[in-house]
Amino acid sequence: LEVCISSGKPYSGFLDRPKKSRPFMPLLIGLKAERAVLYKRINERVDLMMENGLLSEVEKLYPFKDHNALQTVGCQELFTYLDGKCSLDEAVSEIKKNTRRFAKRQLTWYRKTANLVWFDYQTPHEEIALKVQSKIKQSA
Repeated sequence: LEVCISSGKPYSGFLDRPKKSRPFMPLLIGLKAERAVLYKRINERVDLMMENGLLSEVEKLYPFKDHNALQTVGCQELFTYLDGKCSLDEAVSEIKKNTRRFAKRQLTWYRKTANLVWFDYQTPHEEIALKVQSKIKQSA
């Protein structure tokens, strides 16, 4: 939106332009974890978000629940709860399930991405930095 406003051109005007080649190759880094660990962390994160006021935040957004920007994991399930169609526990379980599904789709998409270097999520930052530096030197 900012680009459209500042340039005075519609978004579609940027889509038809030929892509410029970049004088570099990006190095993409991914963090991986066993699925059980990932799912446990997702569940814990949803619980933490609920403890930190996700429900009250979504209650304030309820009048705008049909807006496209609110058709997201977390909001949709709590809107269903606020509509009286399920219990809060059911809504939270759905948030966890839908977040896990979303994470699985993301991983599937990332596995198809070229130039992605995977690291275990527990790898020390220093070790990652050294390996990234090595990859950059190899490609130079």
